[in-house]
Amino acid sequence: MAGKPARPANAIDQTRRMLSLVTYLRERPGARVGDVARAFGITEDELISDLDVLPLCGTSFRGGDLLDIDTDGDRIWWHNPDDVAAPLRIAADEATALLVAARAVSTLPGLREGDRQALLRATAKVEAASGEAAGASSRLSVTFESEGGVFADVDRAISERRRLWIRYYSPARDELSEREIDPIRLVSVGHTYVEAWCRRSEARRTFRLDRVAEIRIMDEPSAPPEVELRDLSEGLVQPAAEDPEVVVEVGPGGRWVAEYYPHDSADELPDGGLRITLRTPDPASLRRLALRLGGDGRIVSPQALADSARNAAREALAAYDGPDGLAGVQD
Repeated sequence: MAGKPARPANAIDQTRRMLSLVTYLRERPGARVGDVARAFGITEDELISDLDVLPLCGTSFRGGDLLDIDTDGDRIWWHNPDDVAAPLRIAADEATALLVAARAVSTLPGLREGDRQALLRATAKVEAASGEAAGASSRLSVTFESEGGVFADVDRAISERRRLWIRYYSPARDELSEREIDPIRLVSVGHTYVEAWCRRSEARRTFRLDRVAEIRIMDEPSAPPEVELRDLSEGLVQPAAEDPEVVVEVGPGGRWVAEYYPHDSADELPDGGLRITLRTPDPASLRRLALRLGGDGRIVSPQALADSARNAAREALAAYDGPDGLAGVQD
C-alpha cells in the first residue's frame, strides 16, 4: 500500500480526517501505520502526509504547545497528548488582537444587523474571559474608511437592484475610468470585490473595492444579463494552463507587482526584490508594466517580450531627445 500514489486531497475532507486522527491516536499510543491507514480508508503515503502536517498544529502559534507526533515508519507516537489536552488559554496579545479586530468589523457599514449583534455578543464573552487584556484593547481602534463606504453602497445597490456609477483605478493601464455597472455580488478573495456587468465593455467584470475612487448609486434599475456564477474557491483570476508564461524580476521598489498581478509564484531575490512568474493570454499587455517599473524591474522571459519592452523604453527616451524634449535624458 505504501507504494501507491496518494490521491489529490480535498482540503475539507482532509481537515475532517485529521481532526478525527488526533482523537484516534490519543487513544492508541504506538498505533501501527498500516492499521491506522486501513481504519481511515487511505493509503500509508496519505497518512504520512497528514502526520507531516499535524506537528504544525496546536493551541497557539507560539510553538510550545504544538502536537509532538512522529513515526518511525512502522508505529506512530504522540509524546505530549496531556499537554495539548489542557483547556485553551488565550494570551494577552492574542486576546487584544482578537478584540480590536472584532470591534473594527462590528463598525463596518453594510454589515447586517443580525450579524453585528452576534459579533457583539461574542466580543463581550471574549472580553469577560480576557481580564486585563480587555482594558488594553479598549485603548486601540481600527477604522475602515473609503472601502467601508464603497462596500455599503455596493451592498445597498445589490439589495435595491440599482445601477452604480464608479470611477475606477486600473493598475494595468495606470488610469482612472468612469463606468456604469450592474452589480451582481460581493466576493472576498484576499480583497473584497464586486462582480458586475460593465455597461461600457458590455461584459462581466470584477472590480476591487479599494480601487474605487468614487461611487454613486443611480436611479436606473440594475439589469445584468443572466450569467453563470463562477467558482472562485481557487482564486479570482484563474489563467489557463495554455496561457504563455512570463517571468518578471523586480527590485524592492517593484514588489507592488505581486500585489496587483495574479501570479503563479513570487520568489525572494537577494536584493529584497522578487522573481515573479505569471501567465497571461496577452503577454504584450505587460510592456506597459515594464515601462512603469523603469529601473525597478525588467521582463526576463519570454525573450521576444523582453526585447519588445526594451525597444519601447528606447523609443520613449528618444522622444525626449527631440527639439521639444529633455536634452539631458540618455539611454
